[in-house]
Amino acid sequence: MITVMDKNDVTKHYSNGEVIVVWQSAKCIHSGNCVKNLKPVFNPQQKPWIQMDKGSSGEIKDTVAKCPSGALSIG
Repeated sequence: MITVMDKNDVTKHYSNGEVIVVWQSAKCIHSGNCVKNLKPVFNPQQKPWIQMDKGSSGEIKDTVAKCPSGALSIG
């Protein structure tokens, strides 16, 4: 059996030890809200693009709550 992973439907988990952010690529509409609200953490120019150690848990939760597509969530 061959399993093909859809590169457009990826789920990734990022943690700072307190909060886990879940990103689902298939849901992302690239609104940019995360980058506009908390660029030190959500920066597509860096790898990985979510750097949990660059913001407080509260800031991260607030920013994730503003994601209009639900691509970002707290796990």
